[in-house]
Amino acid sequence: MIKVLLPTDFSENSWNAISYALQLFKSENCTFYLLNTYTPIIYQIEYAHADPAHFDAIKSMRDHAETKLRELKNRINTNYNFPNHNIESIASFNTLTEEINSIVEEKNINYIVMGTKGATGAEEILFGSNTVHVYKNAKCPVLAIPAGYAFDKPYDVLFPTDFEIPYESHHISPIITILSMYTTRLNILNMTFGYELSEKQKSNKLSLDAALKTFHPAFHLVSNQTVTEGITKFLQKNKINFLIMINNKHSFFENLFFKSKVNQIGFHLKVPFLVIPSIID
Repeated sequence: MIKVLLPTDFSENSWNAISYALQLFKSENCTFYLLNTYTPIIYQIEYAHADPAHFDAIKSMRDHAETKLRELKNRINTNYNFPNHNIESIASFNTLTEEINSIVEEKNINYIVMGTKGATGAEEILFGSNTVHVYKNAKCPVLAIPAGYAFDKPYDVLFPTDFEIPYESHHISPIITILSMYTTRLNILNMTFGYELSEKQKSNKLSLDAALKTFHPAFHLVSNQTVTEGITKFLQKNKINFLIMINNKHSFFENLFFKSKVNQIGFHLKVPFLVIPSIID
């Protein structure tokens, strides 16, 4: 049983991500958890000791969230009534990242799937701040779906890596699950700046090859390009339609995505992007 958490703000962008997730796991036995979190615009500890009017406001927000979740569940059943899928709803008075972390632990979630931008996201912002915070803090793989991206089977997957970490089961299992569902080509990309792989990197590469040998991965080497350039050009040249990376805080992932302002990412991604945490506490 695969367990998938689907955060939603009830925008069409979040519906698009939900639609992708339902189709991606169409043939799998899954439980999907629809999650909407709500808090006042100004959330202070004083709410615990507030007057009744404040509690009425919170109840109204909860009622609205639960109504919208019922409508969303009906929309799913109308459009994607897959008999092997179970849909559950969660409305929570909490911040999004805190509630996600709690549910991931409580429900043993396998994947989080969400849209890359919120309803009011500007075109120049690739990931909304919520998505970035989830990427940075989630304890399970997070799959982000670009706004407006129509479902396409992941037939050509790109996995850029620097071979700097030993690949463990929690890194490999989410990849194997995705690859096993479809007839998929796996491309493993390493970028170099004139230096040969260290002995540690060579060892990690061999272990990665062994772990994924069933899928006959193709290893590619790109020289003298930035990580952004290397990935972008490979995506365009090879018509990749699914990207996977490990969020290794000591590798190029951290520098690529989180070195600058969290909501200003100069990396215009147009394919689904699965991020796997390097460490799971």
